[in-house]
Amino acid sequence: MSTATFSTLDWGSVDLDQVPNMMTSVPGEKSRSYHKRCTKYFKGLSGQVKLFPVAFESGEGCVLTDVDGNRYIDFSSGIYVTTLGHCHPKISEAIAKHASQLMNAHDFTTPIKTALVEKLAEVLPGDLNGFQFYDSGTTAVEAGLRVLRAATGKNEMISCFYDYHGKTYGGVSLGHIRSPVYGAVRAPGAHMVPRPDTYRPVWSKEDGTIDTDKYITFYDEYINKGTVGNVAGFVLEPIQGWGGSVMPPDDFFPKLRQYCDDKGLLMMIDEVLCSWGRTGKWLCMEHWDVVPDIVTLGKGFGNGFPVTCVAVRDQYKESFESISASSSYGGNPMACAAALASTEVIEEENLLDHAVHLGEVALKRMEQMKAEHKIIGDVRAKGCLMGIELVKDRITKEPFDKAGTLIYQKAFAKGLAWIPAGHILRMSPPIVMDEKTLLKGLDMIDEAIGETARELGMA
Repeated sequence: MSTATFSTLDWGSVDLDQVPNMMTSVPGEKSRSYHKRCTKYFKGLSGQVKLFPVAFESGEGCVLTDVDGNRYIDFSSGIYVTTLGHCHPKISEAIAKHASQLMNAHDFTTPIKTALVEKLAEVLPGDLNGFQFYDSGTTAVEAGLRVLRAATGKNEMISCFYDYHGKTYGGVSLGHIRSPVYGAVRAPGAHMVPRPDTYRPVWSKEDGTIDTDKYITFYDEYINKGTVGNVAGFVLEPIQGWGGSVMPPDDFFPKLRQYCDDKGLLMMIDEVLCSWGRTGKWLCMEHWDVVPDIVTLGKGFGNGFPVTCVAVRDQYKESFESISASSSYGGNPMACAAALASTEVIEEENLLDHAVHLGEVALKRMEQMKAEHKIIGDVRAKGCLMGIELVKDRITKEPFDKAGTLIYQKAFAKGLAWIPAGHILRMSPPIVMDEKTLLKGLDMIDEAIGETARELGMA
């Protein structure tokens, strides 16, 4: 693919003679000091911070710098958020402009909001042209669930094992995450079923390939016998992000779309993590030519500014009127400016194609790593959403969590800021990253895997 049209690649590229540059042991003395001071009051940290408590000070493009001056290649994008790199000039300028002009006007119309909804109606597939804006992925998911109930008059919903839909009661009830806050039961009407996993299928054909039809048949039987017959629809991630970049077979969503249409069920797709260019499409669902009835957008939608969206097909947009859809921060001018600028950058710089290209490069390199390390059971990539699954044995596919933790810490110490996920290594580099930097990051992971395998006697 030609990258001659790129201007952001110059800004998002990394001088590999200067980055990574580890000036201290990490976490450094200043990071440890800040972390100790902050966590005296600030609690509830993520697993990645507990594993590697670095204090970051600045970011530019695909580079992060901590308070000790150590510079890292960013393979996390702020956990799938800064899809266009840190502090992209056009996005930063758009936010600053509106921060100095008008910060909030509740849900009144503004010129920048009007421009954003018109752009969304232009780029989204099918007739997804009804919108509401929010300030977090979880809030958007909850609003989407209210639309799903309002549009159908039903309250049962089907999600899948290992899905992630946020940390409120509704999201937790439809996801794999567990929280003692909500007691020992899910919300009424929340059901979970298995979904096709290309590496760990529940149902396979004689040739070992996934039997998608058996999943659909099971869903039908479950709905008939395991629910009270009041199912509004399915709520799914297109690719399971928190679950480990778990990819579906290509025939799954087209067949599920047909099943929903046949049974009068709606399809709500949670694209908070996958959308807005990360996989090489505006919506990940576009890879399978499937248009959801309801879709949530987030994370990279504003490239770090907290802005999310619920988009619905034309026939369901009046349902927003009955769910008290507005919010205090949703659609404020700064948020709309961030989302519109992010969208324009992706369009102007052909970044969807570039994300696809990076995914192809990464998958080829990861296949080489798999051939060299027996603790790698599977590798996958869709654009800049990538995963490496670690196993103790390729026959039994027993997960290798200990190896995952060690590899994460070793690569981080080398100067790779990224995401841990137990036995599945997750990677989400910015889609503005240049190919050499991508390969450098994967080389660092390769080195960490080799060191870990030898340490654990698995080389």
